[in-house]
Amino acid sequence: MGERILLVEDDARLGAQIVEHLKGAGFEAEWWTEGRMLLPGELPDVGLVVLDLMLPGTYGLDMLKALRFFSEVPVLILSARNDTLDKVRALKLGADDYLTKPFWPEELIERVRARLRRPVLQRPEAVLELGPLRVDFQGREVRVEGRVVELTRVEFEVLAALARRPREAVTRQWLVEHVLDPEREGTERTLDVHVSRLRRKLSPAQCVETVWGVGYRLVAGDGS
Repeated sequence: MGERILLVEDDARLGAQIVEHLKGAGFEAEWWTEGRMLLPGELPDVGLVVLDLMLPGTYGLDMLKALRFFSEVPVLILSARNDTLDKVRALKLGADDYLTKPFWPEELIERVRARLRRPVLQRPEAVLELGPLRVDFQGREVRVEGRVVELTRVEFEVLAALARRPREAVTRQWLVEHVLDPEREGTERTLDVHVSRLRRKLSPAQCVETVWGVGYRLVAGDGS
């Protein structure tokens, strides 16, 4: 049996057809009919994810965004939405390919094969330690001076985004686009509120610096 593929597709007829073609091409297929907000450890051992966008449960792009915080598994978006903005947003959130419906099954299979031939990006470090701060990306745990800090989902994702590029300035626009959802909660003012609350929770460590006119930067926060 070949690589295992996770298909997330709510259309019963289309999903069955895709599974049949994947199996016919030598792949092992696992099929979910609704989106799920995955946490580390909840993604099956698969070589690639084929992901619809308009899903019951969790919207496809929200699922992709959550997935990218702990996994670099290739993701191929399969959607009836053919607007350029949707494609750009999916790729910016970490999708590797985008195929619009309707499509020829042969094209889907060849895109899956092509993606699997490419090397997967190197996984980021699982834990960052910077001064008194410790961020466990997979466990989604944050400690300051050994003390566990309870963060909301958005607060953790803001911190994780900064922690993946420590000591580098990250623009507010990038954080809004990649951490917040611009359509539902994402403005720069909203981001500033989340950062303000994050700073209070990380105190006394002053880990999140403002880079005036740009955005934010994660530093040791211990005066070093």
